Amino acid sequence: MERLVVDTVVYRPADEVYEFLREFPGYANYSEYLARVDVLDAGSGEHARYALRFAWWKLEYTARSAVTELDENERIEWTLLGDFDAGGRWLVAEVDTPDDAPDWAETATAVRFEVEYAPETAHSGLVDLPRLVSLDWVVEKVKPLIEREARTVVERAAADLEGRHRSVELTVETGADAAAAPFPPEEKG
Repeated sequence: MERLVVDTVVYRPADEVYEFLREFPGYANYSEYLARVDVLDAGSGEHARYALRFAWWKLEYTARSAVTELDENERIEWTLLGDFDAGGRWLVAEVDTPDDAPDWAETATAVRFEVEYAPETAHSGLVDLPRLVSLDWVVEKVKPLIEREARTVVERAAADLEGRHRSVELTVETGADAAAAPFPPEEKG
């Protein structure tokens, strides 16, 4: 499994951050390659299902996802359904406001976006590939896009939550050790 973890601090209360992140259809506003998100079954939050329409280069793909677990104001777990082995979570935790916080910050919330995916589970039936293009080539080209898009999603979500743009400090980790990082992140002192 490939892993990707993006951490940051958002200067809003944890409950507001959590509710904001539960609104999956809004994610299409944050990603260049996510064309839209349709609600398939709103459920009661947990077990809600979505269709995520991705478009990159000459390829289009609709992934179906489901919220698998909600822990109020702390965690949102999700998984892709069917074709491709992937899933992840948003983690949210109120933290002490850092010394280097903006002057306007009244509260701070640590936010983590984690993704785990198995590129080897992708198969040529997932997308209609142009002639002479191999699935292995596509998978290798998409891996760096996943990291860049995760950064973009977290940065743009932070800006919308805070109602202003600022330089958002992100910590990005990939690989097996990424999931082992403590959450919320330990204070740097």
